[in-house]
Amino acid sequence: MSDHDADDEDPILIDQAFGRVEGLAVHIMDLSGANGADPVEVVRGFDTLIHANAFARRYVRDSVERCRGPRMSSADVRDAWFAFGEDALVVGAEADGWTSGAELAGFLAKPVTDAEERNWRILDPRRDEDDLEEDEA
Repeated sequence: MSDHDADDEDPILIDQAFGRVEGLAVHIMDLSGANGADPVEVVRGFDTLIHANAFARRYVRDSVERCRGPRMSSADVRDAWFAFGEDALVVGAEADGWTSGAELAGFLAKPVTDAEERNWRILDPRRDEDDLEEDEA
C-alpha cells in the first residue's frame, strides 16, 4: 500500500491503528420476537472492533429512526422500536462491543439530524464482497 492509499483509507477500517480482532460479528436481533432469541442475520467480515461497533451503532440508530413517526414522544418511539425494530449486538468483543443500552435513551429523545449517523450500509463488510464479485465478473 502506498502512502497515498493509506491517506485515503477510512480510519474505521485501518487495522494497524486498532488491531485486528478475529471472530467479530454483529448479530441483528428482531425485537418483535419473531425469531425468538436467534438473530435474524449475522454480519461477519469486520476486521476491527471500531468497525463492528460503528456498524452496530448506525444500524440501531437507523432502526430507531424508521420507527419514529411525526410528533411521537420518546416513549412512543421506544414502544415502536421494541415492537417493530431491530437491535444489533457485537459478538466476539466481550465487554468492548457496542450495545444499544448505552445510547438508546439519547437516540429516542432526539431525532437524527445528520443522515450519516444512520448510514450503516457504507460500513457493511458484505458490500466489499459484492464489489469483489462484480470485479471478478
